[in-house]
Amino acid sequence: MTTPTTPPATEAWHKTACILCENNCGLLIQLDDRRFAKIRGDKDHVASAGYTCNKALRLDHYQNGGTRLTTPLRREPDGSFTEIDWDTAISEVAARLTKVKNSYGGDKIFYYGGGGQGNHLGGAYSTALRRALGSRYRSSALAQEKTGEGWVDAHLTGGHTTGDFEHAEVSIFLGKNPWQSHGVPRARTVLQQIAKDPARTMIVIDPVRTETADLADIHLQVRPGTDAWCMAALLAVLVQNDLLDRTFLTDHTTGSDTVLADLAHIDVAAYAEICGIPEHLLRSTAHRIGTAASVATYEDLGVQQSPNSTLISYLNKLLWLLTGNFAKPGGMQPHSWMAPLAGYSRQIKRSPVTGAPLFGGMLPCNSIAEEIRTDHPDRFRAMIIESANPAHSLADSAAFRDALDALDLVIVIDVALTETARHADYVLPAASQFEKWEATFFNLEFPHNTFHLRVPVLDPLPGTLPEPEIYARLLRELGAVGRGKLRLLRAAARLGRRPYAWTFAALLAIDKSLGGLAPYVLYETLGPTLPNGARSAAVLWALAQRVAKVYPTALRRAGHRDADALFDAILTSRSGVTFTIDDYTDAWDYLPHSDKRIPLAIPELLHALRELAATPATHTTAEFPFVLAAGERRSFTANTIFRDNTWRRRDPEGALRLNPDDATRLGLTTGDRARITTRRGSAIAAVDITDRMQPGHASLPNGLGLDLPTDNGTQRVGVAANELTDLTWRDAIAGTPWHKHVPARIEPA
Repeated sequence: MTTPTTPPATEAWHKTACILCENNCGLLIQLDDRRFAKIRGDKDHVASAGYTCNKALRLDHYQNGGTRLTTPLRREPDGSFTEIDWDTAISEVAARLTKVKNSYGGDKIFYYGGGGQGNHLGGAYSTALRRALGSRYRSSALAQEKTGEGWVDAHLTGGHTTGDFEHAEVSIFLGKNPWQSHGVPRARTVLQQIAKDPARTMIVIDPVRTETADLADIHLQVRPGTDAWCMAALLAVLVQNDLLDRTFLTDHTTGSDTVLADLAHIDVAAYAEICGIPEHLLRSTAHRIGTAASVATYEDLGVQQSPNSTLISYLNKLLWLLTGNFAKPGGMQPHSWMAPLAGYSRQIKRSPVTGAPLFGGMLPCNSIAEEIRTDHPDRFRAMIIESANPAHSLADSAAFRDALDALDLVIVIDVALTETARHADYVLPAASQFEKWEATFFNLEFPHNTFHLRVPVLDPLPGTLPEPEIYARLLRELGAVGRGKLRLLRAAARLGRRPYAWTFAALLAIDKSLGGLAPYVLYETLGPTLPNGARSAAVLWALAQRVAKVYPTALRRAGHRDADALFDAILTSRSGVTFTIDDYTDAWDYLPHSDKRIPLAIPELLHALRELAATPATHTTAEFPFVLAAGERRSFTANTIFRDNTWRRRDPEGALRLNPDDATRLGLTTGDRARITTRRGSAIAAVDITDRMQPGHASLPNGLGLDLPTDNGTQRVGVAANELTDLTWRDAIAGTPWHKHVPARIEPA
């Protein structure tokens, strides 16, 4: 482990992008040696056009603030780590993976991660290693958030939809505070535009009075965990007052009669009482939604990590479907993908031990420890963890750490000795996100969808490797593809892309297994021919072929004559490229249903809706009377790739936010210390008293509680929230965790 070395200084501005949230805003960075001396928005960027937030301006704390790994580590029998060279690491890791495969089967090797908010290329290459090993099961942070929503999408529109908030007459944010968490391109600018326009309405549904709620025309400040009753009541008003788009329902949907019948019987007054919103406000809000020319919605972790999350996703989508707000300006749209982030299937496959549902092809994160800590013959025996820190980010960290220690083999690929890496058998040091060619597959926009291949800002630290090269070395050691095939493809690549494509297609016809290994094959054969050392971008050639095949008209509208033209534009456009331009009428082509109608009735979720009246809305007890939201986004919190606490100018310890009435009752004032206790653990935090929180509701921020190295060991600043969360608190359908709804006790420390 070492701190970065320094090359000569330069005054040049380097084009890149932020890596802290899904928007990946374009940036310009000026270097002072290896330090990011100045950072500003890139006005030429095809998506963000110069916009950025305060967090992006602190990215030097990611690049240079933490202690980096610069050599592979091997855990010894006594628990200590030994530095080893790369050849030894690759040889030993490949041998031990092979041993697990031969002894128990490749499906006992579990994969977690595949990139954070900005490094997805490595994850693309991981698929080849998984295929070579026979590894079938995987998970990632998406399985803590979006899989329930994705399963609902699979039934309705067949894929993800995005809101046109720049043009929507009514914008609804459900468990979402885009002022802090963004998600909406140019979020703060767009929010301010909506707030200033008297003809437009912003509706926020959130138990917290967030910065976005401050701008809203209507804030439905629901009781924590009661969003399902609020949404069901809004829909009931729409149905009972006939504020529906009957023409849209007749022409473009099926099953609406069943859905409307269930909603017609809801007792709006009773549901208003449960969620704590005056009935008249629910009715007037529903009327505003039902009479608007266009409505766009955005649901996020506030509801997706709370009770009834999959049902809430369904009710949210019914809100804009019953009012006809699909495939129109200001409404909700499907979109193209450079590469889908998850599978959108209505079929439910199950995990081998617990039978957990694999929505989007991913195991629910709360089930991972249960799949390991058992004597079941099909339990997982090994994990490969890439660019992720599940020992810190998953519910009940202690249980997950025990699960890691119970495995035969744990391999971590990361830039630092994270909380997860400390439990690994091998730690393989990766180059940082600004030291390699990188990209994100958060391409979620309509009608102009964009992609940005980022050029390295710095050379990798000596001893580190980009993830694609790490995977390639492992696959070479495993002998995953015959040398003769690779030689043939290398020769074809030197002749040009067209001969290369013909040769690849011919080999694939002979050997279908090459399809699963394609990222590695591309890296080894096409990759060396790419300019400026862009070898890791080789997989994008195949994805460009996919875009041209699936979205040919939208591709040409964006100015690309074919797949190779798109690939060339990706390689050379330093501020990103628009890869498709859709038309509103194209939205119907995205529907996977043969009749091009949206089937509204999802039996499992209609059953949950019918049971809602008898479903408990309160999960607190006399022992644990508070609802703790573990992981609130704030001005100076970000994901845990910031392994440096000095970037925070405010709230450096990540205070526990409490309502003034609760603080008075507990005898606490701002700056005091409070003890937070749940069924799983206890922690002490500084207190911040604010009327943004309701009585009985408290919050801790995300991104704190890391164990950072010091001269005397490690130091933890703030609370590691998942020492308090419980893996048994999960959505009954998708298995997503209740991070935002943790029963807790709070008392003076």
